[in-house]
Amino acid sequence: MSESSPTSQRIVVLGGGRVGSAIARDLANDPKFEVHVVDHDGEAVERLAAFDHLTASTADLRDPQQLRQAIGEADLVIGAVPGWMGFETLKTVIEAGKNTVDISFFEEDPAPLDALARTHGVTAVMDCGVAPGLSNFMLGHLASRFERIDRFVCLVGGLPQDPLPPWSYKAPYSPVDVIEMYTRPARLRRLGEAITLPALTEPETLDFPGVGELEAFNTDGLRTLMSFEDIPELAERTLRYPGHLDQIILLRDSGFFDRQPRTVGDVQVSPMDLTSQLLFEQWHQSPIDYDLTAMRLEVDGVLDGEPVHRIYDMCDHFDRQQNISSMARTTGYPCAAVARLVAAGTYRHPGVSPPELVGRHDACYQAVMADLEARDVSFTIRE
Repeated sequence: MSESSPTSQRIVVLGGGRVGSAIARDLANDPKFEVHVVDHDGEAVERLAAFDHLTASTADLRDPQQLRQAIGEADLVIGAVPGWMGFETLKTVIEAGKNTVDISFFEEDPAPLDALARTHGVTAVMDCGVAPGLSNFMLGHLASRFERIDRFVCLVGGLPQDPLPPWSYKAPYSPVDVIEMYTRPARLRRLGEAITLPALTEPETLDFPGVGELEAFNTDGLRTLMSFEDIPELAERTLRYPGHLDQIILLRDSGFFDRQPRTVGDVQVSPMDLTSQLLFEQWHQSPIDYDLTAMRLEVDGVLDGEPVHRIYDMCDHFDRQQNISSMARTTGYPCAAVARLVAAGTYRHPGVSPPELVGRHDACYQAVMADLEARDVSFTIRE
């Protein structure tokens, strides 16, 4: 690592996986920051320590004492740990009085963390990835510009560039989290009312520029966007290649996602655990499995007194030059961009902020979109 400037800020990235490493490498290019990554995986730490302007160390981040020690000298903390440990990790970071930007998709209610962050004077931006994350950020901006929004739909999917049978899919993150998304009921808003539908419902086929034919279906990704009670139509839908949805429905309806253990001989086996292990082997994204991220945001409303139907399309690809997956780019770079705003004090809001609150500030929106554009993460717009 090169010498850091006397005025540089220390950023500690918790988690050195695909996304965490993309965030760390991006921020390490800025001489204003001294970036350190902490992960339990020694191989990941060794790999990251080889990059210029980066340091890395091992720690068990499930242990609050080791976690507090890891962030002790941090000016800003970035959370890139698995969702199942995200809530407790973020809670410990806030209790330590550290400003933070987090991409962990934890299922717990963030309300107690908001009160905790306010008490400690901590700015904590949660769900700062692609979806939730970039989608929330853009809706926050649109809500600040439109006189009225009547409908907002986010369609998004991480996909292999070259789909191969039988699944036409590789998981850019843990297959356990993918299956959780396939099984968790989808919350959405319809005709002004909050409703819940089973995941994988209401499939539709669409043609996506640069990708081709895709299928979309309901999943539970709106999260904090459900608080936009003045928008009568809200939905998030996952994108996959045709045929994948039918296979997942067959597995689900045949009991392969059940968590209740079954007796097989003298052994108790959870179908979900076995399915996850088998799919991990088949869905694992290797370094040569190039991916892409497709996202479409549809918004209907009134702007400058006129009815508007606007479509934002993004199709991002694996960065072969830097060997960074598309999902890591589209998840990590929005996080890194918001981290710059928090580090600079441009965004300062004690409490837990979902990205839509950040997007409401025009200066923040322009800065983040400029950062993404500079990294070739951009949208085409049709109106």
